[in-house]
Amino acid sequence: MLKVHRCAFSPELSSTPYGFYGPILMNKTLDQIFPEIPADIDISALDVDNIPRHVAVIMDGNGRWAKKRMLNRLKGHKAGIEAVRETIRCASDIGVRYLTIYSFSTENWKRPADEVEGLMDLFAKTMLAEVDELHEENVRVMTIGDMSVLPFETRDAFVEAWNKTKDNTGLTLVVAVNYGSRAEIVHAVDELIAEKFSLGDADSSDIAITEEDIASHLYTRTIPDPELLIRTSGEMRVSNFLLWQIAYSEFVCTDVLWPDFDRYELLRCILDYQGRSRRFGGVV
Repeated sequence: MLKVHRCAFSPELSSTPYGFYGPILMNKTLDQIFPEIPADIDISALDVDNIPRHVAVIMDGNGRWAKKRMLNRLKGHKAGIEAVRETIRCASDIGVRYLTIYSFSTENWKRPADEVEGLMDLFAKTMLAEVDELHEENVRVMTIGDMSVLPFETRDAFVEAWNKTKDNTGLTLVVAVNYGSRAEIVHAVDELIAEKFSLGDADSSDIAITEEDIASHLYTRTIPDPELLIRTSGEMRVSNFLLWQIAYSEFVCTDVLWPDFDRYELLRCILDYQGRSRRFGGVV
């Protein structure tokens, strides 16, 4: 019987050095990755030694994209799949090590039942259809979130993807599904309290919990925090996404609706990121 955990598929950190940008140096040139550079982008400004190792994306705007075309919302979600493919390919090519995509939040269960059912079916079919190509591209697939309440077919598709790709050493694609950051933090604290009680610390007058303790019990405990958070469709909120992990992430919000997001929009976001000074509370 399939055993599903709240935090499914949590591999150890890859042993691949974070400073390694092999895809550019060994497989493709920037001209090959970006063959049709728009006039507003200066590709020479891209610093290949300063690519964020972890990019997180709040993929927003599928519904509005569909509405503009007088289509139902599920058509918008299906259109967004190509943007996911494009983003994975480009991120892998330029040397991003981790790409986290916000696919379904704990709040998304409030959506109409037919949309939720359609999304769950879409997740399963897309994952099964894409996993062989992802495997060939050396992409490792993992999930974060509470998988236990998902339909079996959806859980099974993600389990199959993890089992097939878990030994890959390229880009790690982190799919946040039934994910909510507040729930994640509560879950981490629950685990910590249970551990401390089991160790006999319950009688202590001071049961201290450190930041490191909490971080080590998050769904994302095996991956680094994102340097760059991208949100599409012009919205300016984080929507209960990686609240702990994005404490010092750089935010880039674009008006582009998710189905229209492509490698050039990702490049714009990374160039914006590279133009900033990351001080982490200090002074440069």
